[in-house]
Amino acid sequence: MAASVSWWKVVLAFVVAVFVGSVLGSLVQTQFNLQALEALGVRISMGTRLETSIHDLVNFAPLYAILFGVGFLFSVGIASLVVRLAGNSGRVWLYPLAAAAGLWATLRIVDALAPMPTLIAATRDSGGLMAMLATAAISGWLFAMLVSGQTGRVSGRSVPLVALMLAGGLALPAPDAAAEEGSGYEIETVAQGLEHPWSLAFLSDGRMLVTERPGRLRMLTAEGELLPDPLEGVPEVFASAQAGLFDVLPARDFEQSRMIYLSYACGTPEANHTCLARAELGDHRLENVTEIFRAQPAKEGNAHYGGRLAWLPDSTLVLTLGDGFDYREQAQRRENHIGSIVRLNPDGSVPADNPFAGSDRYQGEIYSYGHRNVQGLVYDNEQDRLIAHEHGPRGGDEINVIRPGANYGWPVTTHGLDYTGARVTPFKEREGIEPPLMHWTPSIAPSGMTLYSGDLFPQWRGDLLIGGLASRQVHRVRLDNGQAQEVGVHFGELDERIRDVRSGPDGAVYLLTDSADGRVLRVTPE
Repeated sequence: MAASVSWWKVVLAFVVAVFVGSVLGSLVQTQFNLQALEALGVRISMGTRLETSIHDLVNFAPLYAILFGVGFLFSVGIASLVVRLAGNSGRVWLYPLAAAAGLWATLRIVDALAPMPTLIAATRDSGGLMAMLATAAISGWLFAMLVSGQTGRVSGRSVPLVALMLAGGLALPAPDAAAEEGSGYEIETVAQGLEHPWSLAFLSDGRMLVTERPGRLRMLTAEGELLPDPLEGVPEVFASAQAGLFDVLPARDFEQSRMIYLSYACGTPEANHTCLARAELGDHRLENVTEIFRAQPAKEGNAHYGGRLAWLPDSTLVLTLGDGFDYREQAQRRENHIGSIVRLNPDGSVPADNPFAGSDRYQGEIYSYGHRNVQGLVYDNEQDRLIAHEHGPRGGDEINVIRPGANYGWPVTTHGLDYTGARVTPFKEREGIEPPLMHWTPSIAPSGMTLYSGDLFPQWRGDLLIGGLASRQVHRVRLDNGQAQEVGVHFGELDERIRDVRSGPDGAVYLLTDSADGRVLRVTPE
């Protein structure tokens, strides 16, 4: 080998190796994602496969090039240093090994820092991860061949410059904010100092219950005073990231039974569930706490639990669930509860008229399936319909009218992309799958939802008010003749994540803000 290699040859070799690795990595992740859909029985034509691969090369590969390029920069640099110190420039095999190790370390760091459990979906299982690492190894071998093994002479300035060039100009576009209506309302702080409040419920005597995600249930008096101490007796909650205490719902006969229902995450980081318990509300604690439902099977991670509750007119209870993020294909398999909405009797048993009640194969609690993460739920008494919304990934937040036994598509159909820009699926519609009434793309990250029926805002009566975590607004949506249309956005001046929206018995609109110093807000006409 030559004694030295010019810096431009090293830089060129780096660029070529990162380019090849990014292209190969993109193609691999696309094929593994499509393979996961095919395992659900979805037929994917060669044309669709090719078109999806090209889409991901344009939308996923640039982001992946940054991640891969940074790891590759450090890994081949370390490999070069080892070869030089060992005095043996012929160890070509060290560069593929270093490149694979660099990608593995990069993926682990990104997954630990990113909000989602696994950023690149193809790496959720060992087969996809090993295939991605193999593409990195090919790039390491290519780099070694191009520079004839003299990578120990890499300039300390040139390769970092290449990495910066690859990163330049790739910032994702921010969603355009919808125009906000004139206010016409006043916003009053009822309570503050709440740690990530999640849900609000009104009691018949004027008091209010508020859940805090870390696992506390708080009481507000009829005068709006927040009692300093949480209620005792709350079930043990697994609190981490999105996991915690979720919804609180009084029983339909609360005045007689004093019964309330709580949804929450339970278990450990390695094995956890969405759980449902009921208890009697005492003066300062919960009594006779009983777990009545636990979603099966257990899952690992701390994302996508659903957790919203609603009563149907026949006194059955509906609980929304999530797909656990890394388990998205399970939302199409009715053998488990993942990615479904379940319907229960008040004691947690299966209603005899559930769509899969009595099945030897499917879970009898399932009311609908094919959901990603349902965090908005209301029953419309006037129109006799159950309305839900769910989070999409990068876009594809949906509003749906829920029909018993229906499939709502995730992850076979969606209008959204994965957070990396890759396609989750080639399909937005498919026979046998319920299409959404409407969707938000880009995503607003919808949260709590109410169907406003009060008298203080007659112009809003019959509209859905939906909190936005990402949009930091409340979105007003009108349902008419089987169609849904956003007709206004409100409260953007707060510039806060809106976790829950409720219609109060006084006709006011109540909001929960999602922060470590969260508030209960009351909205009345100006």
